[in-house]
Amino acid sequence: MAHLLGGENLTVSFATRTVLDGVTLGLEEGDRIGMVGRNGDGKSTLMRLLALRSTPDSGRVTKRGDVNIGYLDQSDVLDGDLTVGAAIVGDQADYEWARNPRIREIMGGLVSDVDWHANVHALSGGQKRRVALAKLLIEDHDVIMLDEPTNHLDVEGVAWLARHLKSRWRANQGAFLVVTHDRWFLDEICTKTWEVHDGIVDPFEGGYAAYVLARAERDRMASVVESKRQQLVKKELAWLRRGAPARTSKPKFRIEAANALIEDVPAPRDSMALSKMATARLGKDVLDLENVSLNFRDDDAGRKLFDNITLRLAPGERLGLVGVNGAGKTTLLKLLNGEITPDAGKLKRGKTVVTAVLTQEVKELDDVADLRVIEVIEREKRSFNVGGKEFTAGQLVEQLGFTNQKQWTPVRDLSGGERRRLQLLRLLVGEPNVLMLDEPTNDLDTDTLAAVEDVLDGWPGTLVVVSHDRYLLERVTDHQMALLGDGKLRGLPGGVDQYLELRESALAGSTVTGGGNPVTSAGQAQPGAAASGPSEAEKRDARKALNRIERQLKKLDQQEKKLHDDMVKSTEKSDFDALAQQNSQLKDLRDEKDALEMEWLEASELLGD
Repeated sequence: MAHLLGGENLTVSFATRTVLDGVTLGLEEGDRIGMVGRNGDGKSTLMRLLALRSTPDSGRVTKRGDVNIGYLDQSDVLDGDLTVGAAIVGDQADYEWARNPRIREIMGGLVSDVDWHANVHALSGGQKRRVALAKLLIEDHDVIMLDEPTNHLDVEGVAWLARHLKSRWRANQGAFLVVTHDRWFLDEICTKTWEVHDGIVDPFEGGYAAYVLARAERDRMASVVESKRQQLVKKELAWLRRGAPARTSKPKFRIEAANALIEDVPAPRDSMALSKMATARLGKDVLDLENVSLNFRDDDAGRKLFDNITLRLAPGERLGLVGVNGAGKTTLLKLLNGEITPDAGKLKRGKTVVTAVLTQEVKELDDVADLRVIEVIEREKRSFNVGGKEFTAGQLVEQLGFTNQKQWTPVRDLSGGERRRLQLLRLLVGEPNVLMLDEPTNDLDTDTLAAVEDVLDGWPGTLVVVSHDRYLLERVTDHQMALLGDGKLRGLPGGVDQYLELRESALAGSTVTGGGNPVTSAGQAQPGAAASGPSEAEKRDARKALNRIERQLKKLDQQEKKLHDDMVKSTEKSDFDALAQQNSQLKDLRDEKDALEMEWLEASELLGD
């Protein structure tokens, strides 16, 4: 396989901490690589180096001269004053980009529900992310680097992106490098895994599942080596205690040997074990929503977010919720928690129910922003009984991965993932018996997610999880339900796969809007199309029409450019009568272009381009 790019002896330090220490690696044609590691261990730093977006303290990055690199940053880099259309395709006319089936497929998969004419700054965070991703994917790149591309994507969007990346190149062409906490996504698309930790990068063959198995074997072998090393250290230290080190040269040699053994010991990695907390006893009745209806709060038309839904939670039930954005998943949790009163129907709550909710924004920590981590937990209790053992607050937060130094960090200075861990622990020590988690995987690395799943696996109370992370849903919940945006709550005996099939059926025949012109999404049947398809004569006529329309559109583009020049001159001369006439001509010309573009699209769809 041909070499594309690589890094040699890359070293990066921040203050007193070395994030990357002499790392050497490379990407070749056909590489499909996922990067994993704890938050802050250097995944994004390494990606920025390889994408030539930053420079190392020492070492170098080289690439083949003709290699084109596409890079998706975690931060928002779009020009907020541009419209969505201009941000994605620039000044291309609709008929120019829409003739490319790959671009149409990308538009349909990512931005079909986004207003083409809206300014970027008016979009939500998730919409901006999808627009940036669409802009990157429609371009031709030899290497694509994606930093947390699944953030803000729902289950359906993640599945689409996986399909796209798997089919974008042939097996021995192109390459991509992706950082994400979505383990299903990693397993679905990656053939190699890089683990970034302790300043180094360990490569593994295979996706996430293969990586977990290989890492377990590596750790087992390391534990054998460590056990032997400790035995040697104990023998050396025992000998030193018995001997008289200052009297001969022999003890000095033994001291040096012992020090050499100890110097080889790597710094221990933070413990990420979550504590299993006891829960208050649940009675037979937990939470029941009966015949509940709720209108959209900001909709004068009175459209229903929920239309006569019923949901009964049993003791120990483990429910996963999936659904399209805006379908009401978070609102449903608020109904269950009694934060919102329905317009019709009622909530029945068991007498012994104690709820706890992990929200997406973790705003619950705002009131303790000035406290330190250890102080937040000590406000709940000073000692805890976990598995029959007594733990202090300090021991408990250390098990959650907060080192002695981190325990005294103010909450306001914690990272997003650390805030999420702290709030989850804060909820658990309150001993609830109904736990509701709204997108709990946000800002968490794969090691922390595994630890969270470990505690949720043994959670003895009732659990409700809203998440786009299908790996988490399938691991910790027993069954799933879907909100499809039609006001109904539907059971999913077939799990997340059934949800994706339902969504695909619901979207069959839907269109992607580009500049006001409908483009049927790739792979979807057009309503009313004959089962046998168009005849050869119809296809010949369509090809002729395409050639004719493209010639006409080019002429209109030239006329539009000339009109713009004339309008500039009229403005400079303050000839407002001429300007008004030219403006009218421009409007007529654009109407004519819109009609021709619609005709072009219809002919293009007939040919199946």
